[in-house]
Parts: sequence; structure tokens; C-alpha cells
Amino acid sequence: MKRLLTTLLVYLFINSYNLNSQTIYSVDKWMEYIEEMASETEDETQIENLYSDLSYLSEHPFELNSVTETELKRLPFLSDQQINSLLAYRVKYGKLVTLYELKNVEGMDFSTISLLLPFVYIGDISVNKRPFSVKNMLKYGSNELQIRYDKCFQQKKGYCSYPDSILQQYPNRKYLGEPFYHSLRYSYTFDDRLQWGMVAEKDAGEPFWNNHHKGYDFYSVHLFFKDMNKWLKTLAIGDYKVSFGQGLVISNDFTPGRSSIVAQAERRSNGFRRHFSTNENDYFRGVASTLVLKQIYISLLYSYRKLDAGVDNYEVSTFKTDGLHRLERDCEKKHTVPMQTYGGNVHYTTSNLSVGFTALSYSFGKYQVQPDPKPYNLFYFRGNDNIDISVDYMFKTKKIKFYGETAMSSNKAVATLNAIRLTPVSYFSLLLLHRYYDKKYQAFFGNAFGQHSSVQNEQGFYTGMQWTPFARFKLSAYADLFRFPWLKYGVDAPSSGQEYMVQLDYNSGKNFTTYLRYKYRKKEKNRTLENESALSILPYSQQRIRLQLLYGIQSTWVLKTSADGVYYDEGKGKRSLGWMISQGAGWKPSSLPFQSDIYLAYFHTDDYYSRINSYEKNILYAFSMPSFYGKGIRLSFSFRWDILKKLSLSAKLGHSYYADRDLIGTDQEEIKGHNKTDMYMLLRYKF
Repeated sequence: MKRLLTTLLVYLFINSYNLNSQTIYSVDKWMEYIEEMASETEDETQIENLYSDLSYLSEHPFELNSVTETELKRLPFLSDQQINSLLAYRVKYGKLVTLYELKNVEGMDFSTISLLLPFVYIGDISVNKRPFSVKNMLKYGSNELQIRYDKCFQQKKGYCSYPDSILQQYPNRKYLGEPFYHSLRYSYTFDDRLQWGMVAEKDAGEPFWNNHHKGYDFYSVHLFFKDMNKWLKTLAIGDYKVSFGQGLVISNDFTPGRSSIVAQAERRSNGFRRHFSTNENDYFRGVASTLVLKQIYISLLYSYRKLDAGVDNYEVSTFKTDGLHRLERDCEKKHTVPMQTYGGNVHYTTSNLSVGFTALSYSFGKYQVQPDPKPYNLFYFRGNDNIDISVDYMFKTKKIKFYGETAMSSNKAVATLNAIRLTPVSYFSLLLLHRYYDKKYQAFFGNAFGQHSSVQNEQGFYTGMQWTPFARFKLSAYADLFRFPWLKYGVDAPSSGQEYMVQLDYNSGKNFTTYLRYKYRKKEKNRTLENESALSILPYSQQRIRLQLLYGIQSTWVLKTSADGVYYDEGKGKRSLGWMISQGAGWKPSSLPFQSDIYLAYFHTDDYYSRINSYEKNILYAFSMPSFYGKGIRLSFSFRWDILKKLSLSAKLGHSYYADRDLIGTDQEEIKGHNKTDMYMLLRYKF
């Protein structure tokens, strides 16, 4: 089996460069963008939010001749200069007749066009002018129902049978529910102006139907209005997301960060969006609205929901944010602490200037947040309530843009982020960004640019450059220097670090793209050296290199080859090396209502420190980027079959083989053996 898979991998690798291409192959390059973002953050919630947003936009693309500046700003890979150039091109030359005209827009390189294509189309713009009426809602509204089912075929430790005597003594050895994941989504949309829907979900291991529990573990409902008239911008009822400024006070959106699109560290979304996700933590529940008075936007919100937390005598020691309720101890923490939130934002904006003020207050009823005292969490939030306020600002000319936000929490601690982006010519941009997050600053919903998503205990200076010397080549690079003035978890002293990246992209404009990326990261952590008993704070470094080639064949096939290498070094201590080679192939025949993908990878790493993350195409709204270490092979196959015009079935089957271990996973997720096989299925019905 192993020899057969290895032979197939080599065969695909060699033949991917011996095939003649005749036409342009359009591929969802945005998934490559997601993959890169995922490698830059430890917060899976942010990646899932970004993936969910872009998945929705790819399923509901913008009409290119009517799309607005606000809508284009929802695409994080587009710069302000590119957006302005596209809108100016439309004004100067009129409607675009074909998507090929994008290459004539100033500042639009081939890589950006490849990212943009799945989100735009050219068609009838009259549909965007339908009056809002019950008749039109019934006639033109669209409904969609999604049913998803996931399962791992091997038995995990949490599903084993135990004697009642053992479970009475150790009740958290066994999961309470069934070994499968299941979710149900329904949504109604009318011209993107009215959206309402519901989500129901149970995770694997959570009970669906027994003597103590009936139904799904998580439910979410939303009703969202947008652009109903000249003064009502948005109205959200039920579950929704919020983002103001640069995220120093509040943001449920993905945080732009360090990537090959180095000039896009700015957070541009502002206001409310519906929550149509299975994420059980990162949202608000209540009512919110934005009113427009000429150039002034007034946003108000109210939310009340119960959080998962560990509680003892009305004192909250920890918040549980993974949304899993599989064990008795999980259920004991479910919905234990009420949280009430209210606040808003007033924003004045013109084409070149904007200023906003945000205020947010939140409280936990009769409960006191009291984390277990540790040196590193000395300045964490403690108490019953808090207020955060901030001012955000932006000023731009044709070639310069300055933006930032400055915030203060109830304890008078300050956080500020300020940046300037220079675009002297269309093919070159430079970003300079400084951040200062006081160690005492406390913002429960803060989520801003930095080495960590939490806005606290960090100072840093980031500079990024993007240069397109020729139409088909793009050079990107950044440097990030940072320090942590106080202790962190796993680092018992103030520490510092640095990070660098350089990437070269080539896009033939027809059927072939490739990039080479090198990344270096250096930080500090607790370590005990050999023959020493005292704990030391010492540096460690990690270097990553990646080569990827994408090749399209006659608009039907696409082949993707990737090679990854990782080197981890602790100086006088541990060194670790890892590498992976992978081959993907996608088939999308124009004459059949069917498309499929196959992925094959071989990985070889010394240990967990040299692990490699690898993106796999999955069913809609299911992001998959597993992390591999040790020695083994990963194989997956996925397909989408449009059974009828309005009915489709998507599925994925993945198999991992580990040659260096007899146990996979830890704790209740442990699997005995060398193999792990997982399955995902999604049934979609549009009506």
C-alpha cells in the first residue's frame, strides 16, 4: 500500500510538467490565500470565519459593473489602490464587456486577478434595482438548505465501552454522544438586502438524542436587513458579528496579518454582519443597527448571551471557547455565565477622511471573573464589568494613506495602532505599522494586528513591501520586530522576537503559476538545558521554505505540486528537521455536472516542532488544514456532483497512514493503530 501510494505521488509529480496546455484554467486561488493565512495564526476561529466569508462570496459573486467600493473592500486581498483603479476604469471606459479587461486596470497584476475571478462576473445589473416588496421577495428570493455529516471510521478512546463502576469513578473517560458530526443550515436571501436563516449543529461526541438531551447542541438564528432605505443601513436581529476600527475594542472578523499580500494589514470592515456559522463562541446575540445621516454613520448594539465557563461560588476561573460538550465536565461548564453587552460607534466618513468613536460596555451579572493567579496573568481582566472606548481615523491621498486607532480600557491603560501605506506608483507599495498594546490594557472582544490576537502586552514595528516589476512577476517581503514587556504563558520573563518573509510569484497569465516563499521566525521561551536544573529564557528559531507550482490543462485539469521544508533550532538544545512533498489534481469537465479532486502527500519530520500544515480541499464551509509530523502518507479524494439543477452532493474521504507510531492523537481522541480515515458529506438544495 505504501509503495503504491509513493509510486503514484512520483508519477503525478513528474507528469505535471510534461503536459501541453492550450487554454486558461481558472482555479480558486483564494484557497491558496486562505492556506497562507492559516499558517500565520494560531486562532482557528479566525481562519474559519475568513473561509466562511469567502466561501459565501464565491457562491454569491459580485456583478463587476455594479459592484460598489464597500463590497470590494470585503475582499481582503484587494488594495485600496486596486479598488480605486477598477472604479475609475469603469467611469472612464464604461461597462466592462469581458473579465479579460481586468488586465487593463492599473495596478491589477495577474496574481490579484486570479484571486478576484471567483468573486465577480459580468451580467444583468437590473437585478440589483428590484424594489423591496413582498411580491419580489416571493418571486426572486432564494432558499438554500444544507445537511452535513462527518465521521471518523476508527474508534477513538472516548467511544470505548467501560464498566459502570469505572465510569462512576472516572465519568470523563467516555463521550456522552454519538461518534459523528452533523449540522443543518437553512437560509433565505433577497438581493443581499434581506437575509434570514438558522443553524443547528452537534459535534462528534455530543449527544443528539438520549434520556437527558434532545436535539442539537447548538442553535443559531438571524434576521438581517441591509440598505432598506436611505437612512437604514443595517438592522440585525438574532445572532450577528461586529467590527469597528482596527479591532482594538471589538472585532469578530479575520485580522489581516503577515502574508505575501504585505500591504494589506488594515482592517476595513466596519459595522454589523449576520452570524451564519457553526462557531459557538465568536458572535453576539440580540439586536444591532446602523443609521445613516448624510456622511455620519451611527451604530448601536445590544447583546445578551450565556458563555461557557468554569465557575466556583460565582467566581469565573476560565472561559471555555471551543464549543465542545462531549464530556460531563464540558456540560458542567455549558452556558453558566451571563454576559450583557451594549455600545456603539459614531463614524464620519468622506472619500479621503474618516473619524470614528467606539464605546463598549460589558458585564457578567453577579459573577466575578477571577483567573487562577499566575505571574503571567497578573494583568488579565478581573472583576464584574469593563468599558472600552476608542477613536479610529483615516486620511488618504492618491499615493499615501494613514490610518489607526487608539483605545483605553476602564483601568486607563492604552492601546494604539498606527500605520502609513505609500503607493508612489501602481506597481510598488510600502507599509509601515507600529503597535503598542499596554500590558494592563483589557478588551474582552479586542482582535487586532499582532503576534497574538489578544490586544495586550505587545509592542512592535512592522514593515512590508510589494513590488511588481513586470506584469507576471511579484516580489513580496516583510519584517516584524516585536517585544512582550510582561510575562507570557510559557515565558517567565519579558521577551522579544523577530519575523521575516520573502516571496517571489510568477503567473504566466495563461495556465501556469508558481511561487517560492522563505520565512524566518525567532522567539524566546522557557527552557531547561541539559545538566542544569534552573529554568532559562532562551531563543529558538524556525525557518520554513515552500515551493508551489500550479498547472492548468485545457480548462479541465489542474495540477498542484508543493514542496515544504522546516528547520527548528533551539541553539544549544534541540534541532528538528521536517519536509513534505504533495501533489494535487483537480478535474472539472465542462460537459458533466461533476468535479473532483485528489490529494497525495508524503511527510517526514523529526518531531512536532518541525510539523507541516497542508491545506486540503474540502466540502463547502468546511475548512481543512491538518498538521502532520512524524513519518507517513496522506491521501484524500473529494467530489461535487450536481444531481439536479438545484440539488448537489459533495463528499470527501481522507486517509492518513503513520509509519512511526501505534497511537494517533491524545486523551479521548486517541486511536490505536497506524491509520486514520475521515469522511465529510454535504447535501445542498436550492429552491
